[in-house]
Parts: sequence; structure tokens; C-alpha cells
Amino acid sequence: MKIGYRQLRRRLTGISTPFGGASWIPTEPDRDIVRRLMTFLEDRRVLYIEYAMESPDWVNDSVLEIRGQLTDILMSLDADSPIAPHLKAMRAACRKFLNQTQGQTGRWHMNPEFMMSLGEMRAVFGIHIAQLCSKYKIDVEGELAESLPVEDE
Repeated sequence: MKIGYRQLRRRLTGISTPFGGASWIPTEPDRDIVRRLMTFLEDRRVLYIEYAMESPDWVNDSVLEIRGQLTDILMSLDADSPIAPHLKAMRAACRKFLNQTQGQTGRWHMNPEFMMSLGEMRAVFGIHIAQLCSKYKIDVEGELAESLPVEDE
């Protein structure tokens, strides 16, 4: 059985010598982080369900949960992580949506501004989900695939 140095490095949490020691907790590989994020987003129907089936309060709650999850992941990343710009862009899209729709309640599917803001947020997510999943070779499951950009024929 062969164990590569990267795999070994993830297992190793400390080295001790008679002169001192060093320890660290290895970071989670970016691919695993992206896979966990996609699993979370697959359950966020705000990214793909028909507009008329949503209510403003549920949409706002879901967007707040997504923004919180993205912030938590960003705080756990290395400063130079290649996934950070994608997560920051998605988090900014959440913030923009919440700022544009603040205080709107009721049957919002009759409100074109609310639908446009939600559509814009979904588009940003679709682009970044596609880029991340393509880069890290992760399949997009279920209804979340509906948020991806359409194929250019």
C-alpha cells in the first residue's frame, strides 16, 4: 500500500524531537470544502424553485443561512485559497439581494423588483457553482443543476 506525501501530511499533526516540537492541524482540502458546500446548497430551494412557490420571509431566511454558511467557510480557509473569490462573490450576491429587498413582504411574485433581484442572485450563484464544480470535478446534483448557466449550442 502506498501513501502519498499529501495524504501523509494530512494525517500528521505533530512532530517531537529532543529539542522541541511542532504541531499543526491540517486544513481541509478545497475539493472537500466545495463538495460540502454543494451538499448544503442542494437543499436551498431559493436557488432553483419556481418564483411563485416562495414567500419573502422564507426566501430571506434561506439567503441569510446561505450567507452565514459562506462566511463560516471563508473564516476557515487559508488566505490564498483559490475558492475564496467564488465564495466572496456569492456572499456579496446574498448581501445585495437582501439590501435590495429589505422590508418587502406579502405575495412577492407580483413584485417584479423582488423577482429580478432573486434572479440576479441565482445567476451569480449559477456561474460560481459551475466554475467551482468544473474545477474540482464535482457533479451538480438534483434541482441545483437548474441554477447553472445553459449550455451554449
